[in-house]
Amino acid sequence: MDFTRRLRVQEVQERASVSPLELFFDLVFVFALTRVTDLMADDPSGVNVLHAMLVLGVLWWSWVGYSWLWNLVRADEGASRVVLFAAMGAVFVLALTIPEAFDDMSGGLDGPVIFALGYFVVRLLHLVMFFVLSADDPQLRGQVLRFAPSMAVGTVCLLVASQLTGPAQTAMWFAALAGDYLGTLVGGADWRLRSVSHFAERHGLIVIIALGESITSIGIGVAALPISWAIIVGSLLGLAVAALMWWAYFDVTSLAVERAFEAAGGTRLIRIAQHCYTYAHLPMVAGIVLMSLGLKKVLSYATDGNAHRLTDPLTGWPLVALLAGAALYLLALVYFKAYPTGSVSWPRVVTAALLLAAIPVLWHTPALVTLTALAAGLAAMTGYDTWRYAERRDRIRHGDHER
Repeated sequence: MDFTRRLRVQEVQERASVSPLELFFDLVFVFALTRVTDLMADDPSGVNVLHAMLVLGVLWWSWVGYSWLWNLVRADEGASRVVLFAAMGAVFVLALTIPEAFDDMSGGLDGPVIFALGYFVVRLLHLVMFFVLSADDPQLRGQVLRFAPSMAVGTVCLLVASQLTGPAQTAMWFAALAGDYLGTLVGGADWRLRSVSHFAERHGLIVIIALGESITSIGIGVAALPISWAIIVGSLLGLAVAALMWWAYFDVTSLAVERAFEAAGGTRLIRIAQHCYTYAHLPMVAGIVLMSLGLKKVLSYATDGNAHRLTDPLTGWPLVALLAGAALYLLALVYFKAYPTGSVSWPRVVTAALLLAAIPVLWHTPALVTLTALAAGLAAMTGYDTWRYAERRDRIRHGDHER
């Protein structure tokens, strides 16, 4: 076998599954998500929460482009493997630079500039690979060329932001993300998808990764401390919240959406991929990451060693992040299901509204009580859904789905 053949890519099959190498690629995003949570937890101010969400937006666009790319060609074959490892390196540099993405630390390289250049490399590798793959597909080649300016706009805005501070810097970050979103929106729907199951599975796994990071944020803070009832209760409540959020996505919703996705064709297929997966999954992941900040703070009370801390309320941005993060996740799930199926999950809309309304009510409530209320609310929603829609749930999970 000659060298040229070794570099040849292979197309993804229609019923393909996510490859182990793609899961390996996602490991750098596990690390990146922990860095985003730490960015908020070190100083949970409104500015830091906003900065963390902007960083998450950049990371998302660094990840999601490859979910489209590896749906066309196998990530673990030929030149694709080389591109994947190169992109992993660039994303890892991004993750390492997250604490300096806005404010450069003294000594070393210029953190904000390195972050912007890392983002440029990730996006450039993605576009170059797409450009090569579209050589025999003029329609796809045109789509890639229409999309390319958004990458340039994002990089330029981040480079400009690296030389600014304060509101002007934040505005340039918004401009960078707006360029990505608008570039995708106006670029059209001439992309290609070869495997609906692969695309859906890929995004389901990123939800699991985000939920796993929320569990990790609980465990890291208590692992080296003597076990106590407060740690046990707080940890199990946090795990229950993560499990209920998993249930909300994977029990029925992801299956219903995937079946509507499989039944679609042409432009409708690409629009579902864009709206339900590329767009809707970012607020889901953002909601989980915000919730992780609240969980981390609740467990810090339980591990403080001071019994009086157990009666201290969870206030400020950690409280907002905990409850609003869960609400954001639920509302994103509502849109995720409603766009392809036309069915609105009203119990989730109501639960999200109640969580937002509970923020001022729980402002002076002990942190563990607040976490208990969140777990109870999600459990009540899940129980109602399971009981009220039992027959529909059974059809989706075990029989013919609704036409």
